[in-house]
Amino acid sequence: MKNTPNAGTKNDQMMLRGAIVTLIGAVILLGPYILRSQDLRELLRGASVVGWFGLVLGLAMIGVDLVRRFRR
Repeated sequence: MKNTPNAGTKNDQMMLRGAIVTLIGAVILLGPYILRSQDLRELLRGASVVGWFGLVLGLAMIGVDLVRRFRR
């Protein structure tokens, strides 16, 4: 896979993608405490599983990128 010209670009974007997914997960988890609208609070409370999934997935993507960088 390293012979393809886009392999380096995909690996370089892993950290950025992980950071974005982590940020989205954190916003979903912190939203109910920040928002004033009761309807939006309830909506985000119901999506807390999605928030935790995004947070864990984003941190895993960042971890994979760091491991790959240190192995080079």
